[in-house]
Amino acid sequence: MTGKKRHFASRMGRWSANHPWWAVLVWLLLTVVAFSIGTVVKGREATNQELLVGQAATADRIVNENGLRGPATENVLVGPLDGRLDDASAAAAAELKQQLGALAGVASVSDPIPSADQRVLLLQVAVEGDPDTANDRVAPLLAATRAVQQAHPDLRVEEVGEASIKSDFQDWLGKDLQKATTISVPVTLVILALIFGAVVMAGVPVLLGLTAVASTLGLWALASQVVPDPGTVTDVIVLMGLAVGVDYCLFYLRRFREETAKGYGATSAVEIAAATSGHSVVVSGVAVLVSMAGLYLAGDLMLASMATGAIIVVAVAMLSAVTVLPALLVKLGRAVDRPRIPLVWRLTRSRSNPRAWNFLLRPATRHPLVSLVLAVGALVALALPALGMDLKATQIADYPRTLATMQSYDRLLAEFPSNANTDVVAVKAPAGQQEAVRGRLEQLAEQLGREPLFARDIPPTVRVSADGRGAVLEAGTPTPPGTSPARDSVDRLRNVLVPAALKDLPGVEYAVGGDQADDMDYTANLKDRLPMVMGVVFALTFLIIVLAFRSVVVALTTVVLNLLSVAASFGFLCLVFQHTWADGLLDYHSTGHVVSWVPVLLFVILSGLSLDYHVFVVSRIREGVVAGMTTRNAVLDGITRTAGVVTGAAAVMVAVFATFGTLTFIELKQIGVGLAVAIVLDATVIRIFVLPAAMTLLGRANWWPSRTGRAVTADLPRRSDGAYQEPVDV
Repeated sequence: MTGKKRHFASRMGRWSANHPWWAVLVWLLLTVVAFSIGTVVKGREATNQELLVGQAATADRIVNENGLRGPATENVLVGPLDGRLDDASAAAAAELKQQLGALAGVASVSDPIPSADQRVLLLQVAVEGDPDTANDRVAPLLAATRAVQQAHPDLRVEEVGEASIKSDFQDWLGKDLQKATTISVPVTLVILALIFGAVVMAGVPVLLGLTAVASTLGLWALASQVVPDPGTVTDVIVLMGLAVGVDYCLFYLRRFREETAKGYGATSAVEIAAATSGHSVVVSGVAVLVSMAGLYLAGDLMLASMATGAIIVVAVAMLSAVTVLPALLVKLGRAVDRPRIPLVWRLTRSRSNPRAWNFLLRPATRHPLVSLVLAVGALVALALPALGMDLKATQIADYPRTLATMQSYDRLLAEFPSNANTDVVAVKAPAGQQEAVRGRLEQLAEQLGREPLFARDIPPTVRVSADGRGAVLEAGTPTPPGTSPARDSVDRLRNVLVPAALKDLPGVEYAVGGDQADDMDYTANLKDRLPMVMGVVFALTFLIIVLAFRSVVVALTTVVLNLLSVAASFGFLCLVFQHTWADGLLDYHSTGHVVSWVPVLLFVILSGLSLDYHVFVVSRIREGVVAGMTTRNAVLDGITRTAGVVTGAAAVMVAVFATFGTLTFIELKQIGVGLAVAIVLDATVIRIFVLPAAMTLLGRANWWPSRTGRAVTADLPRRSDGAYQEPVDV
């Protein structure tokens, strides 16, 4: 390969192969340092204000600036197991009020409030401190409530509030995620063992994938100081780290094995793998990084933080694959294929061009137009339900009912409907308008008490700041966020009631917030930004492929294939999660919506991940064309040569994503199912029908405007099989 400039992966592979102990030592040192950062630096959690957008964010700002944010409130229900209130209920409520009021960190406890049907008493407990972190201080209240319940077994005494639900939910979610990780690692090992037939070669990708995750968790603690954590980033890091880290190593290992089987020594095989598969890994990794960076355009902190975590873990996984992996392969040498798994080993080594793949590819290569029309038609049909996608942010009401606090939540809403949702009207009054603003809001509160969209069990309240410059009206609604009546209440406040109440008051700033308003503004922002995010990601993907293959046509084909795959997965999401037919199959309760941020996240992840094996496959096809094959033969050769590794890579990703699809939490379930389905479609319909049919139809036009075969082959030595040792450099 003299006379030709080496690309990054090739240079790193050669250096690591020649200095293996240095490469391993530096990698271990960096891994330990990165992981240790997380033990020293505490990650910063995002505040409620940082997560809001639109008018809801303005309302929250006005409330905070004027010191009107209320404390976290816990609700304690006391009543007989069956029947109406009695003296025992009143005595237990009085006892509980005394005990709760004596606790440190409790600001106040209300008098018992009877429900309309006289079956339950409600005590509202105000918790001191920052409401965002009240879940860290709610344990003593829960303990006191349990103690009173044990003292009165003939009564139902239960506590529920945002803090107690959050505490219960986080404990449950942690166990659920641990289950997913526990399942995904051994499943991945089994798949890799079936691919390679050797224990060491199966274990190396998992080891590097886990170290990529561990390193990133430490680095994320540092990055969260700039982009705070909304609570979902570690899930994305685990999901992406395992899938991508294993896949990148898989590509490398398969090419290494292929070259050693042809008689190359470990060092030479590593150099060839670095120049080919390593190059594909870098191109794929850069594509994923660019795709994830598109999330910064969404104008949403949650997506920006998840993008940051994903970018870090993908970068770490990519660098591990092209730096330390070559060193490990050189030091392990032939031992990488030990111990061998009987029968599986023989099957994995028996044939490089399986007849099954020639059979599967026959329709696309012999009848490309018909295959292309039918396959694209099927994907478009699957995508059509996405036109009716109904987006909604996850609210407390969407949490699983297996949580004890959510069962208490349902009983609370049944007796006191105003706790389902609270609309907040925040007003900032200029000097001289304070009394007028207060009077108008009190009149509005009286009017809302008569409006059918608002709850009547607890009347709307008005609170005013000490200087009178800020005021807030809080009105409960009888239906939770995401329902039509809840949306109607916000629309009526924003468009009719509040403007009418505050008209003729110059200089007044107001905004309508609350849980339902948060949902509406958040979802509207994502809907507005999604086309821009998609456009930028597609444009950058196009540019990367043009640079990688010097071909506009291949780049356009790549973008179209990505669009088809993503659209089909969106349609499948709608079919599954906006209806109830799959509830029993997937063990969940449909909310009738797709979580608002899931489609954006799925799009950017899939846009990057689908390029993993797309670049790998197209690189092999191009090698064949450069070597003088016809397009049809190059397509057959490229896809069949990569069949094993691509199928294995897809199987690993599907296995990891599917484990998240088994989780109960609706957000993680939708991400897992959406990603798994998209990868399956990419690895089957796209790879077997759409890609080979399209490239066969296009022929030499695939590589326009470059002319394959000229100059680029001059300095590349042929191997015994006629292929060249490295692709065109970026």
